[in-house]
Amino acid sequence: MTLPFDISPTQPVLIAGPTASGKSALALDIAERQGGVIINADALQVFDNWRVLTARPSPEDEARAPHVLYGHVAGDEIYSVGHWLRDVTPYLNGAKRPIIVGGTGLYFTALTEGLVEIPPTPDTIRQEADQRRADEGNHAGLLAELDAEDPETAGKIDRLNPMRVQRAWEVLRATGRGLAAWQADTPPPLMPLANCCPVLLEADKDWLNARIAQRFEIMLAQGALDEAQANLAGWNPAAPASKAIGAPELIAHLRGEMGLEEAKEAATIATRQYAKRQRTWFRARMKAFHKISLPCAEIADS
Repeated sequence: MTLPFDISPTQPVLIAGPTASGKSALALDIAERQGGVIINADALQVFDNWRVLTARPSPEDEARAPHVLYGHVAGDEIYSVGHWLRDVTPYLNGAKRPIIVGGTGLYFTALTEGLVEIPPTPDTIRQEADQRRADEGNHAGLLAELDAEDPETAGKIDRLNPMRVQRAWEVLRATGRGLAAWQADTPPPLMPLANCCPVLLEADKDWLNARIAQRFEIMLAQGALDEAQANLAGWNPAAPASKAIGAPELIAHLRGEMGLEEAKEAATIATRQYAKRQRTWFRARMKAFHKISLPCAEIADS
């Protein structure tokens, strides 16, 4: 595999891209050629109860190069970007250079731009905000309170985005301090972009959609349905690990709520929608990354 630019064997590498774009194969290739430890930056691959369905590296791949932060969290545990930053820190200046790979844009943003940890919003406040939006028909009431009580934040957020407005309102109610004030205290990043080689795989939509459909078939052949069966008894749709793409659909199939073909189609559609959200984030937040357009001869078969 030949990249369109050089990477120093001592330089940390970041590899981001949408699901099914070949990120893990590229990371493994770099690790085998130049050395390094492959570090997971995918919010779903951290969980131990979905290996096949989250496309974690196989045991064979893990034997070819060191891999860390894969499957190290119980499926019923809460795991945030703050947890990930704490877990990744020891590897950033270790004996082996880090090769950080994944599809969770927030992990890369927090790593390279810094992250302020805002206290979690109590359920009662979130439920109040949800109920107000439902009762009022929109987020105008929440926005009006923000305008009056936290004009700094109100002037910076996307005022047309109801979830952004609600999040800002919740932070103000929960902490007594505006979101903009919290963000102003963001600490320095653990790994500035200038200190590493950041790579973004940009995939053609049709090419990627075909790979997504093919990969789900491969997952089924590799035991994804058996994996779902193992998770059936303790299935909790609210658990963080239950957000694994395809998990709700396979569980529904096992419960007799939909046929296998229907579950496959629904899971494939959900994966395509997830990939679209990833691409939107990457375009907005990763403009300084080195871009590799896919398909290309070097990576298309990965």
